[in-house]
Amino acid sequence: MKIKILFEDEDIVVAYKPNGMPSQADKTGDMDMVTYLTEACNTKYIGVINRLDRPVGGIMVFAKNQKAAAKLYAQLQKNEICKQYTAVICGEPKEKKGELVDYLLKNQKLNISKVVNKECKNAKEARLKYLALETVDDEEFGKLTLVKINLITGRHHQIRVQFSSRNLPLWGDNKYNEAFKKRRGFTEIALCSTSISFKHPKTNNAMEFNVKAEGECFKAF
Repeated sequence: MKIKILFEDEDIVVAYKPNGMPSQADKTGDMDMVTYLTEACNTKYIGVINRLDRPVGGIMVFAKNQKAAAKLYAQLQKNEICKQYTAVICGEPKEKKGELVDYLLKNQKLNISKVVNKECKNAKEARLKYLALETVDDEEFGKLTLVKINLITGRHHQIRVQFSSRNLPLWGDNKYNEAFKKRRGFTEIALCSTSISFKHPKTNNAMEFNVKAEGECFKAF
């Protein structure tokens, strides 16, 4: 599989991660983005800046040295890296646009997260803004809505959990969508990192990358 590299210089590489590929090495031993780019870019260091869940595709930013990684991580911690996603949710939100604010707790053993009370120990605030772009009728799933999401925080499975908790689960999500939990094998989840902007770690120049969401789940729109 050939990975689409959107930009590369001596400090960073921006690439499109396909659905189903791990962001970095895991227990499956399958080819991952870090291993692929280490070889493709002929470098000894590849640092992941914005992680994507395995079933999620889209733009990822990587550092090619530790100095660049430190500066990009600092931007990430200050919410100075703007990340936008495109998703297909099952259902139609009551409001065309809005902000979702929750507190999430990760279950490390089960690799899932859930919405909990603010006072719950280890709970982390999760915030995102969304805009519903279009709604269509589907014979099997009823109403499907294409949404654009501006991710403010970056919590474990955040987008998937926040929409699912409002009975608007993502199409294809076999962890948080009841309609897909019993389906065997890999499911293409309708979530894609379609835009990211940040400052270059060395030049401080503003950089922005945009792609179109790919996959069967987006063809209805």
